[in-house]
Amino acid sequence: MTASVSGAAKDRVLIFDTTLRDGEQCPGATMTLEEKLDVAELLDTMGVDIIEAGFPIASNGDFEAVSLIASRVKRATVAGLARAISADIARAGEAVRGAARPRIHTFVSTSPIHLAHQMRKSEEEVLEIITATVTQARNLVEDIEWSAMDATRTPIDYLCRCVEAAIKAGATTINLPDTVGYATPDEYRAMFRAVRERVPNADKAIFSAHCHNDLGLAVANSLAALEGGARQIECTLNGIGERAGNAALEEIVMAIRTRGDILPYETGVETTMLMRASKLASAATSFPVQYNKAIVGRNAFAHESGIHQDGMLKNAQTYEIMTPESVGVSKTSLVMGKHSGRAAFRNKLEELGYSLSDNQFQDAFERFKELADRKKHVYDEDIEALVDQNIATAHDRIRLVSLSIVAGTRGPQRATMKLQVDDKVVIEEQEGNGPVDATFNAIKALVPHDAVLELYQVHAVTEGTDAQAEVSVRLSADDRSVTSRAADPDTLVASAQAYLGALNKLLSRGARLHAQHAAE
Repeated sequence: MTASVSGAAKDRVLIFDTTLRDGEQCPGATMTLEEKLDVAELLDTMGVDIIEAGFPIASNGDFEAVSLIASRVKRATVAGLARAISADIARAGEAVRGAARPRIHTFVSTSPIHLAHQMRKSEEEVLEIITATVTQARNLVEDIEWSAMDATRTPIDYLCRCVEAAIKAGATTINLPDTVGYATPDEYRAMFRAVRERVPNADKAIFSAHCHNDLGLAVANSLAALEGGARQIECTLNGIGERAGNAALEEIVMAIRTRGDILPYETGVETTMLMRASKLASAATSFPVQYNKAIVGRNAFAHESGIHQDGMLKNAQTYEIMTPESVGVSKTSLVMGKHSGRAAFRNKLEELGYSLSDNQFQDAFERFKELADRKKHVYDEDIEALVDQNIATAHDRIRLVSLSIVAGTRGPQRATMKLQVDDKVVIEEQEGNGPVDATFNAIKALVPHDAVLELYQVHAVTEGTDAQAEVSVRLSADDRSVTSRAADPDTLVASAQAYLGALNKLLSRGARLHAQHAAE
């Protein structure tokens, strides 16, 4: 680490968020178009510099999402990802054309193992590809980012040649990713220093770090890259992404803010919106945030140890290096109940980091009242589960109307279910090996599909026998995997809602689903 820099000028670090592209590649983390737009608009509002909106060539849906985000984002640069293929670059250029600040992000493998087994190209052939594709992209937009895929396993001499070719062809940002999460901080810092020192005209480009978390070093490597001269960090909300995930945006931003004494950098991110962004990403992807997750986890500012509690009561700085308010966490945890009114509920939502439209608020308030009638005490976690589910199901085509279960020691168990499918209401009764199996069989009868149940998980949102059950369901179909969560005091209702939520996501992605009786 560098020496103390208190009072010194701080370099600006650009935050490049790839939640909507690399984050969505996390198995089961698929988002609908509406959810992507919500996430993009919040990222723009909170001050993220670059939003990687998707991979336009991947599908018509991805292209549409990138195009709409490009047209709606007001401040941030909007990037579309493209392989080093002419058709990819043309499609990406078309997708970001409507952005106020468009960027094409193109990449090619550079490591020997990738060239031999994935690219099947020689080093010279790849250099020619870099020149041709970056030139093509620069003819479409002025802002070009080029990435050396698997840079950390690429010989430094060849990596420098590739970077030189990209800058000469017009790349304005050079990304040297740790694609497989292989590097250590010292290695990653040294790589950036070496490339920047050895490549002619390196000062004409901004260098970027993109780290994966396979060894748990993504954030540490990203911060080390800054010391090596990088001034852009690529990250995701909650650290979601392929395999073990990416560097977490909230951890990067708060590390820079909290350790300004030895990290002479600053970002443009409004940190008080971090919790809100985390919750939105979690609700949109149905990926829960682990309780002990840094910055935005439920336990991040909780203190149970007697020694810690004693210190906190005397002076919060004894065991907290940042305030909860600095990341948008309220200190209060007032219990709500059936007598709580709209003003109290709206205030509670604001404390928890939610900003809902009038229609969303009305829906959430009505669900809160229903929950309060069934549950003696409604805690913050109950409200979070309720609102997250409300956000996630706002555009669902299939909705649960009612569910009745006959269960007990004498089988078979039986489920009678009523669904609303678009504008039609359909009813079905099915038996099963247990009430959950009967419930899922009823759904399959009403909405025939080929999806495979990969995950079914239940846990209590709070303590007590009247606690809400939160159920997670993961379904896969047509090589796609989606996850959905739902919460309800009735575990079987939550199970049905979670399963339906996953089906709705598959339906929105064009999987082979059709609603029986929908046309009758």
